[in-house]
Amino acid sequence: MRAALSRAVCLAGVLAVVGLLPWLSDRDPALSLLRARSAEQEPTPEALAAIRADLGLDAGPLGLLGRWAAGLLRGDLGTSWVSGTDVLPSVVAGLQVSLALMGAALAVALLVAAALVAPVLIRGRGTSGASAAALTAVPEFLLSTVLLIVAGVWLGWLPTSGWAGPAHLVLPALALGLPAGGLLGRLVAEALPAVLDERWAHLWRGAGVARARIAAAALRRVLPPLAGQFGMVAVGLTGGAVAVETIFAIPGLGRTTLGAVKSQDVPLLQGSVLALLTLGLLAGAGASALRRRLLGPALRDAGLSLPAPRPVRVPVPVPAVLGLILVGVIGWGLLRDPYAVDTAARLAAPSGAHPLGADALGRDVLARLGHGAAATVGMAAAVSLLGLVTALVLGFLPQLATGAADIANALPPVIVGVLVAAVLGPRADGAALAVALVSWPALTAHAAALVQEIRASRFLSAQKAIGASPAWILTRHVLPSVAVPVARHAVLRLPGTALALASLGFLGLGAQPPSPEWGLLLDESADYVERAPVAALAPAVALALLAALAVTLSAYTGTRHAGQPHLRKRTTSVAV
Repeated sequence: MRAALSRAVCLAGVLAVVGLLPWLSDRDPALSLLRARSAEQEPTPEALAAIRADLGLDAGPLGLLGRWAAGLLRGDLGTSWVSGTDVLPSVVAGLQVSLALMGAALAVALLVAAALVAPVLIRGRGTSGASAAALTAVPEFLLSTVLLIVAGVWLGWLPTSGWAGPAHLVLPALALGLPAGGLLGRLVAEALPAVLDERWAHLWRGAGVARARIAAAALRRVLPPLAGQFGMVAVGLTGGAVAVETIFAIPGLGRTTLGAVKSQDVPLLQGSVLALLTLGLLAGAGASALRRRLLGPALRDAGLSLPAPRPVRVPVPVPAVLGLILVGVIGWGLLRDPYAVDTAARLAAPSGAHPLGADALGRDVLARLGHGAAATVGMAAAVSLLGLVTALVLGFLPQLATGAADIANALPPVIVGVLVAAVLGPRADGAALAVALVSWPALTAHAAALVQEIRASRFLSAQKAIGASPAWILTRHVLPSVAVPVARHAVLRLPGTALALASLGFLGLGAQPPSPEWGLLLDESADYVERAPVAALAPAVALALLAALAVTLSAYTGTRHAGQPHLRKRTTSVAV
């Protein structure tokens, strides 16, 4: 009941904010609609008054919201303010395209995740995960551009735009699925080694149980806390594909929503957001049902025995070398002028004067990369820390947090960025606020799943039976057991947060020129990636190095708490 109430309140709040967008932006909605309908028509008082009368804008935002809600109860999403057509067919058409793209991208993601997890299952021990982290850090919009140029233009293997058949699915599905698969594969691969080292696994191997059956049992044991992550990734592949849909000219729901925001077509925007939120709620409910199914009666009967995550610690020189490379490049760039223009060096190849080449205006790419690191990495670290704190707080209120997390996860950062930019204007702190508003659900879902399972563990029941106080149980057992894996998860998501900020900068919703923010660098370089690949790919390589550094450092993020012997010893039970 609490979770349902939380979902209903958050859903109503988001739709209300969407309906108030024209008034929150401090712009005349009639003028915005006039520009969207006909850019040449003069905004005379008579023309603006006619638009207000036609759409009932004189009733005010609350009157329009009430009218839209009344129509929604009848199954009517209203009429587009710009095109004059019914909203429902447009939303359904965009949703069908996005769901098809999501299915293809999710298949790619699962294949990539399986390839990353297979070595752990075969060898029985973990990997550093640096390759998965680097894959996760590749910007989807940059990967889309590279795939479009290489596979579509140079080789001519696949179509580069439109939506006319299965062939049009391949490139956008790869652009979306490869980073998502890296994230999912890394999360599963990190949790597997501890499970494969439990006593039941050794007994099964000694009894001659087939390797495939042991692998299936181990996967079933590690998947419950991660089920929510799979659902969130699926939703993100639908609503979060705005940049990919824009690059490949795909008429999906994300692109439809972005167009509605830009034109302030409130009915179409409300219908699109409602579809995204409904999809998020369904995915969240499905993930929760799957987790309960995997856990079985142990969750209800307080019979869970939890594995202790054992991240693979790579040799110290590995993160040290990665850090030195990243810090060295950034420090070298900080010694140079990021705004100096040399017109004779426009799109110059790497040289002594410009080690990473020059951009289209002749500015040194190394200098801009170094000076943009503080804004990009620093802001991403602040947003990740805020998300971690939020997750640890809301994770102990799973019934209330679940509904809000489902709603927040269904909103793509780009759409939230547009809403924030409409109120605050396009700027760096507005982009950070937008990413912070939607970056906490994954961490919160992870924390809530761990809290629920730890509360249902046999050891905690024993602690209560011997008279341990709630404060002792919380501080000595529950909180450390939750904080350590969620902190690692937050570190792993740091490059993704930087990518989300870069995506908003790529779409012009974050830092504005001539700022050297990495998202802007990627945006500016997208047009000449074919002519100056080193200059264009330098920010992406920096993000990949950041991801590899984050995943190697995540293994050193906290250690298993000394007061948790139940999580250090091997257990003889298995939830399969």
